[in-house]
Amino acid sequence: MFKEVSGAILFAAVITLTACSSDVSTAHQKPDKGGNKTSLNSQQDSDLISVIAALHDQMYSWQGTPYHWGGTDLKGVDCSGFVWRTLKDRFNLPLERVTTRQLIHMGKPVSKKQLVPGDLVFFRIHRQLHVGFYDTNQHFFHASYSKGVIRSSLRNSYWKSVFYQARRLPGEYKAEISFNSAQQHDLLAKN
Repeated sequence: MFKEVSGAILFAAVITLTACSSDVSTAHQKPDKGGNKTSLNSQQDSDLISVIAALHDQMYSWQGTPYHWGGTDLKGVDCSGFVWRTLKDRFNLPLERVTTRQLIHMGKPVSKKQLVPGDLVFFRIHRQLHVGFYDTNQHFFHASYSKGVIRSSLRNSYWKSVFYQARRLPGEYKAEISFNSAQQHDLLAKN
């Protein structure tokens, strides 16, 4: 089962390998051999924009959903449940439920300075792991124990102190990104 989950997670990796920087002002540039910034190709720009839009669409749908350990729907969700639902709902990955302990072994470690939208960010809180999706400008989406699904800043002193690592899922497979329609919004997360 873990190999099936790993394979499906690998399928999602296209969401994270589309830019060289998390700062919106430089996300569309990369250094050439001489260290000068050059534009990424239009396909990479388009992929990055799609990932950001999908993450924001998911955040709009789930914002304020209360934290519930083991939860996976709009009545309550935990951090790994929110990540799993995002991979399932926005990137159309037919995954079985995954835990934070499974997610932290997938993909490759990435430096905090190299984060791009869609990377997974992990935190160690009281010897437990917490996970969310990196967004842009040093922010991330996650299911907070005290505030439910929210967008938080990595610059916040608390999140700085508990940051553990970030991981990027490989991009060998193409995920199909989907967005909410007005009708889908009412049905989202009921399954």
